[in-house]
Amino acid sequence: MDNQRNMVLAIVLSALVLIGWTALADRFFPQPKPSATTAAPAPAAPAGGPAPAASAKAKPSLRDVKAVLAEGNRVIIETPRLSGSINLKGAEIDDLVLLTYRETVKKKSPPVRLLSPGGAKNSYYAGFGWLGEGAAVPGPDTLWTSSGAKLTPQTPVTLSWDNGAGQVYRIGIAIDANYMFTIEQSVINNGTGAVAARSYSYVSRTKGAHTGGSMLAPSKDVDSWTMHIGPIGTFNAKANYDVDYDDVDEAGAAGMRFPTRGGWLGFGETYWLTALVPASGMNVDAGFRSGNGSYQAEFSTPQALVGPGKTLTSTSHLFAGAKEVRTLDTYEENLGIPLFGKAIDWGWFEIIEKPIFYYLDWLFKLVGNFGIAIILLTLTVRGLMFPIAQRQFASMAAMRVVQPKLKALQERYKDDKPKLQQEMMALYQAEKINPMAGCLPIFLQIPVFYALYKVLMLTIEMRHQPFALWIHDLSAPDPATIINLFGLLDFTPPSFLALGIFPVLLGITMWLQFKLNPAPMDPVQQQMFSIMPWIMMFMMAPFAAGLQLYWIASNVLTIAQQKWLYSRHPALKEPVKA
Repeated sequence: MDNQRNMVLAIVLSALVLIGWTALADRFFPQPKPSATTAAPAPAAPAGGPAPAASAKAKPSLRDVKAVLAEGNRVIIETPRLSGSINLKGAEIDDLVLLTYRETVKKKSPPVRLLSPGGAKNSYYAGFGWLGEGAAVPGPDTLWTSSGAKLTPQTPVTLSWDNGAGQVYRIGIAIDANYMFTIEQSVINNGTGAVAARSYSYVSRTKGAHTGGSMLAPSKDVDSWTMHIGPIGTFNAKANYDVDYDDVDEAGAAGMRFPTRGGWLGFGETYWLTALVPASGMNVDAGFRSGNGSYQAEFSTPQALVGPGKTLTSTSHLFAGAKEVRTLDTYEENLGIPLFGKAIDWGWFEIIEKPIFYYLDWLFKLVGNFGIAIILLTLTVRGLMFPIAQRQFASMAAMRVVQPKLKALQERYKDDKPKLQQEMMALYQAEKINPMAGCLPIFLQIPVFYALYKVLMLTIEMRHQPFALWIHDLSAPDPATIINLFGLLDFTPPSFLALGIFPVLLGITMWLQFKLNPAPMDPVQQQMFSIMPWIMMFMMAPFAAGLQLYWIASNVLTIAQQKWLYSRHPALKEPVKA
């Protein structure tokens, strides 16, 4: 009767884990979707505020991006990694395509569009301007003139506007071979009196919906404690992941202000970042605001008096591109941008995650396949832990030998728990046994497993990386779903039933691994061990195929390791003596 009750309890607990896991995983461990990413939706207009309010330009309806780009005068942007244009009306960088990244894994997939102009669907753009007293300043409808027709890493351009009253405003724009724009804003006072001026910069984006499984749009469905999506920045040398879109909404038009010395701020998605970087060491008024369905990151410099014949200049940067680990770290080091590498939300285990990333990336460059690199990483981890596993098996063998003595102690002191614990510890010391040795390999692998999860989820270097056969993206779940007969049936199963071949292999290899272990004497443990592989099979189904591959490879290596160690410790296979 007790065994039946234990079996029912085990089944109920397993069902709760299986059903509840989907809800918990969606909140705490957001999974990549089979469909590939597209660029983040963005605002149709700046949300307003002391500086950017002047550039607000509401659009009555949304149109196709190509139709909007066909209007007005533009300066072409052309680099090895970026393509787009600058709108001379309003001096906005509002057209940017990432040439080295595709929306999907399909061969003819278009490149990812990051920035789109105001008036187009999912608009997302950056702008620059001035506020001042005693002089007319450029606004959202100002038509600038350009010193050149094309912006390249070799040919910067300068935008100019003369207010006709003695003041000339200029915006010098340069770009490197990656994703960093250098912005030099100047006001030249050719008038007879002094004028007060301060420059500002902003990035504006629409409140888009979650689209295409991209995890790029401002949606609380993808922002979790494991991965920050949305407003982000470093203020006074401290990275801030605490602001989300709901917080900005609650602050309203007044916005959330972060006065800071240097730093940076903007909007971060899973793989992309658009960030404003004020001059290092400059005190600026930075913050986020929302309004009219859009969000804005902004900063303005302190106001200064520009005397006759004088020029006021401020320099800043705009990053718009992919969150490549080495690229961000290089900008942090070379440009002195504080904590720019933390645009990737590594979290608590950064000290483990970044070395794993660098090692995995090195293995990839060595073998040319991330799937094989993951298998080699697994071999490395298991190799480093092999001495611990040897001690674990030796301890397990010793524990099995002393089981009769332990049972005798339990019978003798069953009514005196403190004395029982004391005698058991004395027995362990006498036999030189560490009862926790069997748990150590598991505890050591937990941070490695979690670190690999974060690496696969966060780093764009893993995005769209194929393995073999049907696995075209190791950062996405196994697409060969068995429930709908590998796509022959026209329906998409729920995530916890979307069993691919990899999750099934994971369950089978875990079952084989458990079968090699001596059967536990406790019936409840026996029942739990018998169904745990199949629970894990369902739980791991929505995770990245690369993570499943790591676990499968680890299980296979563990099986081989166990067979060898059992041959060295045959006592583990012998029945426990009464």
